[in-house]
Amino acid sequence: MIVNEFEKLTAGKLLLASATMLESNFKRTVLLMCEHNEEGSLGFILNRPLEFKVREAIHGFNDVDDVLHQGGPVQVNSIHFLHSRGDLIHNAQEVLPGIYWGGNKDEVSYLLNTGVMHPSEIRFYLGYAGWSAGQLFSEFEEGAWYTAEATPDVIFSDAYERMWSRTVRAKGGAYQLIANSPELPGMN
Repeated sequence: MIVNEFEKLTAGKLLLASATMLESNFKRTVLLMCEHNEEGSLGFILNRPLEFKVREAIHGFNDVDDVLHQGGPVQVNSIHFLHSRGDLIHNAQEVLPGIYWGGNKDEVSYLLNTGVMHPSEIRFYLGYAGWSAGQLFSEFEEGAWYTAEATPDVIFSDAYERMWSRTVRAKGGAYQLIANSPELPGMN
């Protein structure tokens, strides 16, 4: 099962922390994989909003009142973004149909500040989650991750508290029980 889950992982898929994952950076996280190949993997945590706004963290985004998200523990001084406007933003990389990663930051600022692009069409991330070659496979062997299909509804959802359980539950079967498991089973 573990190998099958890992083999399903590609750019554009979700990576879900298993119920047994207790590592604080990834406990009950939902990540969108943007790169996954023999050299390594890179993605962004979707369900970790930070306590400050985009306008407070990124120069030129004065009118963007949405929260900034913790993308992961790697290069936490870097800003990344996922969006649905690859038709307007140059150098954006399509991750799955209709969802793009990156692009020209100045264009994004202009599009948001002029109202051409709505804030609901973009998410900003501080840092990213990354794995070197073979590292993520080892974590799958340890039972640390599940995979799932990504949809724009999940990527742009504000239901952060319930995102992990809903996404795990949607896998069906035994995952429906896993989705309801307490975070610390020994504390029940």
